[in-house]
Amino acid sequence: MDFDAFQRDILENGWRVFGAEVYENGRLTHAFGDTNQTRHPIYSITKSVTSLAVGIARDEGKIGLEANILRCLPGRAAEKMTGAQRDRYRTITLRRLLTMSVSGYPFRPEGENWLVFSLAVPLADPETPRFEYSNIPAYLVSAAAACAVGEDLKEYLNRKLFRPLGIQDPPCQYSPEGYFYGATGIELTVHELSRLGLLILNGGVYEGKRIVSEEYVREMTAVQQMTREGGYGYFLWKYRDGCSMNGKWGQKCYVLPGENRVIAFLAHMEDGSDPVRESMERRLLDKKA
Repeated sequence: MDFDAFQRDILENGWRVFGAEVYENGRLTHAFGDTNQTRHPIYSITKSVTSLAVGIARDEGKIGLEANILRCLPGRAAEKMTGAQRDRYRTITLRRLLTMSVSGYPFRPEGENWLVFSLAVPLADPETPRFEYSNIPAYLVSAAAACAVGEDLKEYLNRKLFRPLGIQDPPCQYSPEGYFYGATGIELTVHELSRLGLLILNGGVYEGKRIVSEEYVREMTAVQQMTREGGYGYFLWKYRDGCSMNGKWGQKCYVLPGENRVIAFLAHMEDGSDPVRESMERRLLDKKA
């Protein structure tokens, strides 16, 4: 590992990387930039947080992944659907949504009521699992989880996930009708993001405390749906022997169990952050895929 070379790449290329951390064997070994002072948007890494909320709720017996999504949402939402549309949803479970294997959704919900909008999308072939990335599955899962736990999902996350990780009430986004969005909108520091990675690396345990079951973490990080990029778990991407949590403009957390390592960085690169990833792989990891 040559962290100094990775840091030089960032500075010499003028990449807008706010900060980076490397943990090895549970210990912080390398850091660059602002890792613990400023929170930044993590965009779609929010989806991985939503997945962890589902795992905790499942561990508590409050939700099941094979449940039909319409049975998990407020009754009034399904009542507004046509009979034909309800029929389209008969095979759509929480697991299908967690794995992005329902095709036909637009990228994001719209309008004054995102629940009504999302459930009205005319899905062409809902019975065939097919990977198609969208914010709507995470939003629907978030609304379902809130109903299952019987409280605002952000407050549930504060009690069950964030505070146990030492993360104090991070900013987040809500839908117009008041649900934790679940797809994007959380802001964290690099250091806080690393803690999510350490939780996953340690199979659901952080600093000796069990937060989510090892069984759920194993499912979450396994390939549940194949993609062009190699595979997708429960709102999480497969990466080498582990996984990665990804935000759209260079928000990354890599969990590498074979090396007992977590690498996290926050950036804002609207033209793409592949150069940072390539430098990380060249400088911090072996070159083999």
